[in-house]
Amino acid sequence: MDKWIELVKAKMSELNLTQELLADRLGMSQGGIGHWLNKRRDPGIVNMNRVLKALGMDFLEVALVIREPLASEAEEMPLALKYNPYFRYPVSDWRKPVEVRDGELTVYGKERFELSDYHAQGPAFWLVVVGDAMTAPSGISIAEGMLILVDPAIVPEPGKLVIAQWPDSAEATFRKLIEEGGQRYLVPLNPTYPKTLFTEECRIIGVVVQATAKF
Repeated sequence: MDKWIELVKAKMSELNLTQELLADRLGMSQGGIGHWLNKRRDPGIVNMNRVLKALGMDFLEVALVIREPLASEAEEMPLALKYNPYFRYPVSDWRKPVEVRDGELTVYGKERFELSDYHAQGPAFWLVVVGDAMTAPSGISIAEGMLILVDPAIVPEPGKLVIAQWPDSAEATFRKLIEEGGQRYLVPLNPTYPKTLFTEECRIIGVVVQATAKF
């Protein structure tokens, strides 16, 4: 709930949108919006998603994950702690993770979704890591089969893990963006793979903001 409120308030500020104007979009009273944003009332999952859509963030969805307590804790744990709000994002494909058309970004892969507590700045999506180019002998290592969450709205600064695509390549690639001697490179975490000079021809699709393994 706190993360949803933080996200909504930030987006309202970005759009210079008042509670009254948001209420008009939703066809409800300003007081009702105020109750939600001040935690006096629980909007529920349906209304949380209505608000996100009204703010132009219909690429996000709030879902619930039920955390089952241990038998010994069942009577002691408050009900509110058993339910946690998460966002869900589509799992896309390396061949065509996104498409830009008329300035709008379309994410492919709407049949499968995975949850995250990360609230994205843009139309985020998951990719399943393929190969061992980002498997490192030490330090940060992202192995094949792991899920990575990509946010296209994050600025791809040196040091970030990014998803990039060359104009002559059929698939996107997962690398670390670094800068050396005034030049930028796309570097694998696995030292057995070569680094590549980053040029203006290469498009950064998004920055990896989370990696997780499924069991």
